[in-house]
Amino acid sequence: MKKLSFFAVVVAAIAFAACGGNKTVQPVEEGDSLRTFEQKQIEASIKMNVDSLASVIARLKKLPVVEKNGMIVLTDEEKLVKPTYLLDLSVADETMTLSEEYRVLTALQVDREIADLYGLDLSGYDKAIAKLVADINDPSFKVLDDEFSIYENSQKLYDAMNENERINFFWQIVSASLVEQLYIISQNSEKFLASFDDQAASDISLRIVLIQDAINRLTEYDPELVPVADALEPLTVINAITVDELKEQLAEVKDEIVEARQALIELQY
Repeated sequence: MKKLSFFAVVVAAIAFAACGGNKTVQPVEEGDSLRTFEQKQIEASIKMNVDSLASVIARLKKLPVVEKNGMIVLTDEEKLVKPTYLLDLSVADETMTLSEEYRVLTALQVDREIADLYGLDLSGYDKAIAKLVADINDPSFKVLDDEFSIYENSQKLYDAMNENERINFFWQIVSASLVEQLYIISQNSEKFLASFDDQAASDISLRIVLIQDAINRLTEYDPELVPVADALEPLTVINAITVDELKEQLAEVKDEIVEARQALIELQY
């Protein structure tokens, strides 16, 4: 029911935006001023909708792979098999644009949670993350209680980034966070999905739709969001509402998840 209600909201939002975007032919002498007014109306409509989408994301359950309350517990034997799929920390030195810095920062924070889970040394992660935070220099991060919680995508962070006119980078963050979590889950689905319930599985699908919708609206104003939208598009086939469905769908799109990660995080364009 929750999923059906959400899609109804999305459809209504799209319809609203479409109404705000209808164009009519105007006399030449009035064209410039009317187009300016119309553009402002369209922008206000988009802003209202992405605010709503961000609010829904903030209410979704945090995925177990980044929970800090022991949702996933590894045995001593499992900890001996170290993960080989985490990002190389040198990626923090390879970023070229501000968008890339936001995405890599977020992905490294997700990876740090997995490294901690396996008992790995976190000092390298802390150094790489601190470097990116300093390079990005976003005052919005000051609202966070934990410097390593950017990936949590809270409403508080969204509001701060909105106020600081970095709202488009928020969607870079949530995209990278989602893709990195999907990638990690797909690498060891038997273990990681064992900690999921059906609600968490459904929330993954909702996140994909919410993020994709917001990004598609904003690409008109931010060309750097276009490759993000392109990377996420193949993942919209994930529409699970149960853990079993999610397991099957992740297996089917495993290659697409790798490609999305490469496009957004590993910087292999």
